[in-house]
Amino acid sequence: MGSAIIVQMGTVIMDAAAMRRTLGRMAHEVLEANKGAQDLVVVGVLRRGYPVAKRLAFAMTQVEGTTVPCGKLDVTGSRDDERAVTKDESEIPFEVEGKHVVLVDEVIFTGRTIRAAMDALIEYGRPKSIKLAVLVDRGHRELPIQPDFSGCIVETDRADHVAVKLHEIEGEDEVVLQKADEREAVGK
Repeated sequence: MGSAIIVQMGTVIMDAAAMRRTLGRMAHEVLEANKGAQDLVVVGVLRRGYPVAKRLAFAMTQVEGTTVPCGKLDVTGSRDDERAVTKDESEIPFEVEGKHVVLVDEVIFTGRTIRAAMDALIEYGRPKSIKLAVLVDRGHRELPIQPDFSGCIVETDRADHVAVKLHEIEGEDEVVLQKADEREAVGK
């Protein structure tokens, strides 16, 4: 039996260096908007939003010289489009009550994940504010939710796919736009 060859097609939007620079810029933008790190916490949406959130919090910690706490939020129990009964894997080891929360996800598409994330976050207390930071904004919102901080904005068709690979999960950092017709050609 022969081995299958998987052809990775698509346009690289960000490589590892571009991702690093983008998160550095976003860290400065968040700190500028918040006038520093006081009362600032970062919460990443599981699965890929959390590693991005950790990197963003670390970059802000380096700039400010004070630790910016980071937690992870499991939104599966709050989704309206994918009801799944799973164990809640959220870990938010700090107070969100009265804090400025930066909610982080790797890609924003319809807005449904972020709506669920806000619902799930409120279970931990009432933040002073919630700002949204995303690595990639690909448009096509179904809900009136917009990011406050975007790494990049990519024009896509609804059927396209933005694949974010993270070193913590796949062993490499890369953002690839896979056009719908390319995905069909390789059977994905």
